Amino acid sequence: MSDKKIKILTISDHPRSPSGVGTQTNYILESLMKTGKYKIISLGGAIKHADNRPIKFNEYGDDYVIFPVEGYGNPDLIRSLLMREKPDILWFMTDPRFYTWLWSIEQEIRANVPMMYYHVWDNYPYPNYNRPFYLSNDKIVSISKVTSDIVRTVAPEVEEEYLPHAVDPQFYKPLDFEDYKNIYNPNKTLFFWTNRNARRKMSGSVVWWFKEFLDIVGHDKACLLMHTDPRDPNGQDLIAIAEELGLTPNNFILSPAKIHPNEMAKFYNAADCTINISDAEGFGLSCLESLSCGTPVIVNKTGGLREQVTDGVEEFGVGIEPSSKAVIGSLDTPWIYEDRVSNKDVVEAMLKIHNMTREQRKALGEKGRQHVLKNYNFDNFCNRWDKIFTEFHEKHGSWETRKNYTSYRVKEL
Repeated sequence: MSDKKIKILTISDHPRSPSGVGTQTNYILESLMKTGKYKIISLGGAIKHADNRPIKFNEYGDDYVIFPVEGYGNPDLIRSLLMREKPDILWFMTDPRFYTWLWSIEQEIRANVPMMYYHVWDNYPYPNYNRPFYLSNDKIVSISKVTSDIVRTVAPEVEEEYLPHAVDPQFYKPLDFEDYKNIYNPNKTLFFWTNRNARRKMSGSVVWWFKEFLDIVGHDKACLLMHTDPRDPNGQDLIAIAEELGLTPNNFILSPAKIHPNEMAKFYNAADCTINISDAEGFGLSCLESLSCGTPVIVNKTGGLREQVTDGVEEFGVGIEPSSKAVIGSLDTPWIYEDRVSNKDVVEAMLKIHNMTREQRKALGEKGRQHVLKNYNFDNFCNRWDKIFTEFHEKHGSWETRKNYTSYRVKEL
């Protein structure tokens, strides 16, 4: 292999944005840059930009440039970048609905540059309507076991590899009590919820069912801390719900400000349990962040949450089996399960956590942390991405060295 750096064109949420896709993209790209083997051109989308000037970093110079874009880009932008920058790999990540425009020009792209897709899919039944999209890639990397099974079943011809998300243990780790003592109240069970306040995240249900739990144990015995925008236009008015239910600052706290991961770790450490009962969840980073901090979880066993809450022998909190599976869909996604949990099961899960001693919860959380360190190890995550890109480039080449691709298929009539 030559000493020439591998140039990668990436498309995803902006790597410096707080979304799960943005966070994981940032982890991957930063780890690649530290090897000294790569040059990165990153199209950072999915957020509103103050301006569209390219962003560079002092430590990397011209080797890592982020171009803010609207949405995730468009065919003309990709064509222009391919001809101007001559990248060796096109890597992109997030829901396939956002990339139909990209796959529509895949023959133009793949004639010179191989395409790698870091894929998320939330649930069954098998989305056979995604097969043309899957076939339009040289490789798919899957973020969950559910996604991996779906790709291998729907498009077995495509090279596929399972590599779940990871979180940086520099931030998400057990802290000294002094670091979070101002949040912790030994007289109350603290439940923590952190997600975007969007419909599928079931934010309103969490509040409503927490009130049912309080009616059983007493309104002074527990508190729900929600780190989110309480009036996100894509979600519910959490303030109105709390007022309707008679919740007070003594048992319900909203944290809407954007904060550093160090501060997030304080919330996780102070909490007795983190809740994520989304009806659809490709991965569910709040679950992994919580377990990495040594705090047990209550989760809906859907998508990527299913594999995080257990190692197959023990559960690191309470994993709730969906009480219903509705088949929903749209013009872009004709069918997919929407997994709903019942209020009864969620309240019982809260009671189970509440009735544990603090020592029992800590022991449970520590087992969860060991599960994360073993199966979602951050160093392994970074090293595997380096290996994946290096081997992918060696196998497929680019431009003058392009291999393993033909722009046509021969079918017998």
